[in-house]
Amino acid sequence: MDQNRATKRLLAKQQAAAERDRARQAPITKTAGAGGGKGGRFGGRDAGGFGRAQGPTEKKADREGRIKRMVRFLREVRVELKKVAWPSRNEVFTYTVVVLVSVTFVTLVTFGLDYLFGKGVLTFFKS
Repeated sequence: MDQNRATKRLLAKQQAAAERDRARQAPITKTAGAGGGKGGRFGGRDAGGFGRAQGPTEKKADREGRIKRMVRFLREVRVELKKVAWPSRNEVFTYTVVVLVSVTFVTLVTFGLDYLFGKGVLTFFKS
């Protein structure tokens, strides 16, 4: 029974991930007159490119699209951060100690080798 529930949960997570991937891959539609259409890369004279100022409705629609995209991005960030396996306080302490000991050891080895090679070079060139 538990295995069936776990399988259902896993399938639901996979379906949700597939839907998010489809949403990310969906093309973002441009507002009218945003440089598409005629005239190559930047649009021609009639394509609504450089020569024409945008009206207030186009700016508002563009702004709403940006706000919706930002909100969607922040929601996705929040969902992804919930999936992260955060370390416990003890694990963080242990990893910190390991890093500090490792850095100290490597520093001492580097200092020792530098000192020995320096003395060797000076001895070699003095004689």
